[in-house]
Amino acid sequence: MKRKGCLIVVSGASGTGKGTVCAELLKKRSSLRYSISATTRSPRAGEQDGVQYFFHSRESFEKLIEDGGLLEWADVYGNYYGTPKAPVDKFLNEGQDILLEIDTQGALNVMEKMPDGIYVFLLPPSMEELERRLRTRGTDSEEVILRRLDSARGEVNAAKKYRYVVVNEVVKDAVDTIDAILTAEHAKVANNQDLLDKIAGL
Repeated sequence: MKRKGCLIVVSGASGTGKGTVCAELLKKRSSLRYSISATTRSPRAGEQDGVQYFFHSRESFEKLIEDGGLLEWADVYGNYYGTPKAPVDKFLNEGQDILLEIDTQGALNVMEKMPDGIYVFLLPPSMEELERRLRTRGTDSEEVILRRLDSARGEVNAAKKYRYVVVNEVVKDAVDTIDAILTAEHAKVANNQDLLDKIAGL
């Protein structure tokens, strides 16, 4: 019997560097698959269906919701976004690890359906550093920055429900830590019952 893959979910407040850490983790662990989200927003220039997103009409997305075909979903400023369940199940059953980079609310919803997943919350070194990063990006207004900081405090509190917390002070160190977590999860007895039975001749 083939070992099932591991589901790893990475969340964190805006400005903690989730995208950068996840991109580097995918480079470091080439066997790790990335979960592509579904959305009803229109494709941007250069975007392809099934590459950046799975693009849906509102009707087909709502059918997915109705049929239980999403692990989590949300309506964001008039467009739906969500994580399709079928590709995640397929990769896990094939023994491949899959990475979800989703917000805290989405991760908490996935936890209810897949409690055995590896849930990692990415923290900034401090709230001061988070504010510095948000301001350095130069993409948000003062009002948006303050709203993101306020939201971050609530999200950090929700991190108590996760399995692991990783501080992203240096990207390489954060990536190495998450990679080590994944390695340790692979070595768990619960994930190696078939190997134990095989060696024991059962």
